[in-house]
Amino acid sequence: MRCLLLVLGCVLQATAGHGAPREYDVLRALPPGRFAAITAGDKPDAQGLTGSNHLNGSWLEAGPQRGSCRAVIAGIVADDLDAADYAWRGIEVAFAHQRADGGFEAAIRPNGASANPTSAAVETAFFFLQELGRAILVIRQSPHEAHFQARINVLEPKLRRATAFITSGYDTIIASSSKAVNRIIIAAKAFGTCGVVLHDENLIALSRKLIAHALTLRDQDGVFIENGGRDSSYNVVSILFGQVLALHVPLPEFEAALPAAVAWQLTRILPSGEIDVSGNSRTGVGKEKSYFGTPKNVNYKEIILALTLYGQVHHDAACLAAAERVFAYAEKHNLTTK
Repeated sequence: MRCLLLVLGCVLQATAGHGAPREYDVLRALPPGRFAAITAGDKPDAQGLTGSNHLNGSWLEAGPQRGSCRAVIAGIVADDLDAADYAWRGIEVAFAHQRADGGFEAAIRPNGASANPTSAAVETAFFFLQELGRAILVIRQSPHEAHFQARINVLEPKLRRATAFITSGYDTIIASSSKAVNRIIIAAKAFGTCGVVLHDENLIALSRKLIAHALTLRDQDGVFIENGGRDSSYNVVSILFGQVLALHVPLPEFEAALPAAVAWQLTRILPSGEIDVSGNSRTGVGKEKSYFGTPKNVNYKEIILALTLYGQVHHDAACLAAAERVFAYAEKHNLTTK
């Protein structure tokens, strides 16, 4: 582990302009096969659909198309432009459903709800945009920017309309998502990464405002609160999305808060690598269901990536060792493909 940290220290030089390593370099330094394994399920289907849109067999809303953005990143990091080009189709499919107001069309979900009401429309839009902004930034940091430049140029006015839409619904984010702080941080990532893409300081300022709000939604031990309690899956979502955002937008106060949230997260990892769900407020204990009526369970892929990224960026050997245990457990039980 010490040798791994020394190698990472050489690879991840501070090159992002604000003292943070570039995300492209961080992802390239992941253990071989790690990122490919946890993004394998993000490849769009023949219709260009990903996530719950793919599971549904037809378009539901914009948020699930974030998987295609992750697949683009995976292709870029692996220097596999054929894979990245194929995954880009999922982004084009999403914008084929963009409305005149910048939001996105929504169908009825299998549970009878939909992303048509304003707050839900804003939420599904920022769920998509937070990975799209990230993907474009990783592309710009890579040697493959020129390959995508024409497509990004075509996308930019559509992206501006989409960010204007979520900006118009900013107040609904605070009102609707404060019980699920991870969504506040995901929204912050959408504003921040897209703000950097578009060179829009107002979007970046809104991102920081949301992060400041998220920092008030922790308990006395610094754990991010979900639905009034602690959750060993969603706490790590806050860590992951905030850490990724901090690679692109300086967030010193947020990064100062991460060690406490990470320390608690490590206590929820059993020696086997399984995640302890006892006492969880949302996942793994039958309290919430997905659109399709199945119980929400721990997202092992996000836990693996969060611990690996945090461990690499902060040269944290305990975090990297925990990530190895979780990855081995997830691979053994086919949890990285779900």
